[in-house]
Amino acid sequence: MVDSELDLLQQMVQIASPSHHEKKLSLFLVEKMQSLGFHAYQDSVDNAIGTIGNGSKTIILLGHIDTFPGHIPVQIRNGCLYGRGSVDAKGSMACFISAANRLKEEVKDGKKKIIIIGAVEEEAATSRGTRQVLQDFNSPDYCVIGEPSGWNGLTLGYKGRLLLDYSLELPLKHTAAQGQTACEVALDYCVKVQKWCEQFNSGKTIFDGLLLSVRSFNSKSNGLTERIDLRLGFRLPINFDLRKLENFLQTTAQPAVVSFSGREAAVRKDKNNLLVRNFLRSIRGFDGKPKFKVKTGTSDMNVVAPHWHCPMVAFGPGDSSLDHTPDEHIEIEEYGRAIDVLESVLRAM
Repeated sequence: MVDSELDLLQQMVQIASPSHHEKKLSLFLVEKMQSLGFHAYQDSVDNAIGTIGNGSKTIILLGHIDTFPGHIPVQIRNGCLYGRGSVDAKGSMACFISAANRLKEEVKDGKKKIIIIGAVEEEAATSRGTRQVLQDFNSPDYCVIGEPSGWNGLTLGYKGRLLLDYSLELPLKHTAAQGQTACEVALDYCVKVQKWCEQFNSGKTIFDGLLLSVRSFNSKSNGLTERIDLRLGFRLPINFDLRKLENFLQTTAQPAVVSFSGREAAVRKDKNNLLVRNFLRSIRGFDGKPKFKVKTGTSDMNVVAPHWHCPMVAFGPGDSSLDHTPDEHIEIEEYGRAIDVLESVLRAM
């Protein structure tokens, strides 16, 4: 790894880019890719897009440039770069640019075209950037999603997602009076939903199960009524009957009002293809032991996989257990290894 490749990642992490505020970083990346000789531009939703090569074989490297909220001072300490987005997922995006840049002279007159996309709003659960990409680009021959897998890891699948918003408003009552308060009604609802999930999950693995999380629980009163606003998140398995779950959630919630958003189907991609074989060969070539992974979260793979029926993996440096944490950091050595691996893969495609 050369100093400029580490500088690129450090500069990216220094530019705050929480969801809906990615424009400054997007412009930086466009200018950086242009200076490196890419054909680069910012699209209508502020995605940063860079292309090298004009061949008929297309490889899309699709990462996201928005981050989870929260400021972490950017610093290098003990061989690690600390800062929000260093792992999720600016490390992957910087890896994409650096690896492609190493090949730009080779690709100029070759048979392939490499398209790098830094998409917006992945963390916001809207995936606005990637949905725009689906409108603007046909299915490539190969696609790599930029998410932390570790330099020797390949992610083949992600669980799906459903978000539920629950609102309940009841007349305020004294806590000594008979009957449930709005808070108690909402808590009972959570218990019923949890039991439904536990029954579904009996005998299943984590990836094949239905995972429930309470995203937020807020109550307020104006002296006359008590209002509860609750958000639940569900991580869905492959081939899940979403309608059955939604019907249960809707019926059980009465008299509360519920709405659904963030629907994404689970995805699991095949590993018997040229893209995966080249990754395995490359990882082993750098003395690594390849690992296949499936994740309980979601990514932009969930968005594009139903439309792009091509070989696809998620790959990027970093430990995904550090995503969204106050200790988010990436090992600099691993970042360099990930660039080496991806460069080798792209050269072989």
